[in-house]
Amino acid sequence: MSAQIIDGKKLAELVRTEWSARAEKLIQLGIKPGLAVIIVGDNAASSIYVRNKVRACSEIGIYSEVHNFPQHADQDEVLQCIQALNQNPHIHGILVQLPLPAHFENNRVIASIAVEKDVDGFHHYNVGALVTGNTIFSPCTPYGVMVMLERNRIPIEGQHAVVIGRSNIVGKPMAFMLLEQGATVTICTSKTRNLQQFTKNADILVVATGKPRMVTAGMVKPGAVVIDVGINRLPDGKLCGDVDYDAVKEVAGFITPVPGGVGPMTITMLLCNTILAAERAQTGLKIR
Repeated sequence: MSAQIIDGKKLAELVRTEWSARAEKLIQLGIKPGLAVIIVGDNAASSIYVRNKVRACSEIGIYSEVHNFPQHADQDEVLQCIQALNQNPHIHGILVQLPLPAHFENNRVIASIAVEKDVDGFHHYNVGALVTGNTIFSPCTPYGVMVMLERNRIPIEGQHAVVIGRSNIVGKPMAFMLLEQGATVTICTSKTRNLQQFTKNADILVVATGKPRMVTAGMVKPGAVVIDVGINRLPDGKLCGDVDYDAVKEVAGFITPVPGGVGPMTITMLLCNTILAAERAQTGLKIR
């Protein structure tokens, strides 16, 4: 029997409808949630992501503005822009589109964003607070995965979760969020020796390596939940994930497709975090 497909696009639409009602309540109070996106350079993929985010904002009732800087822009110029946005009461969320050019210090740029406006969840405060379960804004991709598990009534407590990937954007925060919900968590990388011995024991397998179709059917425990965070473009132009979808779906209990799985949820959680930031601003909540 084939796995049950976790339709990220359908779930994203449902979650956006729920949160658009919260945005509407703020608008009725005279507060329109606002998101500012900063993009440096002309990275084609980044430009597509930004356009998708702007379009999603307009669909849910969020004001958005994009600040474009050339590839050779000075870092101080971008930092000044962030400081101005930090002080702008109409902007509740600030997102710096990664990757930045090589001459930028990523950590310094991200750290310059006010914690109350860090809707990407990358600020050191929010990342560190994941350890104690008190983060204000969870990183959007792991947050989206957690919502997928919750809405599909997939138990986490007591389950063995294996995360392949150790990035600051997905792997590490994903592990902490699963741990917070009571899972026993194993973190692997694409270079882990005998990787299959770990993945075969996973009740929940989250894959974020950036290696096309790396996880095969023989690496998956029958009935496991397989979450594919990767998205790769093949030489023929087609998109695929880090999981061999066609083969693994015949083994797994649940599986996310690529595209149409985790991707739509990532943007959705950014919108949710922006609305949450506006709600916190309306009530005067501050990080001290």
